[in-house]
Amino acid sequence: MTSEQASAQSPERKRLYWHSRRGMWELDLLLIPFLENSYDQLDSKLQEDYRRLITLEDQDLFTWLMRREPAADSSLQQIVDQIIDYAEKGDLSQFKGL
Repeated sequence: MTSEQASAQSPERKRLYWHSRRGMWELDLLLIPFLENSYDQLDSKLQEDYRRLITLEDQDLFTWLMRREPAADSSLQQIVDQIIDYAEKGDLSQFKGL
């Protein structure tokens, strides 16, 4: 097992995965792939921002991630932008059949 696989199985990682699953399918399609493929490469500040972000309401996240409004807390805008960037450039092929 690689350290990445071990990290993915840690209690903290399982908690992050659980909290990244939302009540809106659109948010799942943005947050889960980002968590699985980009989170570990973030610096500690952006990881903390992600953890704060996923505690917020779905409607707020949806509004920000769909670029309808900037994040109400400007300190979260950088992580919001990272998630959007990953969604636009990342490999989402695993979700095409959904």
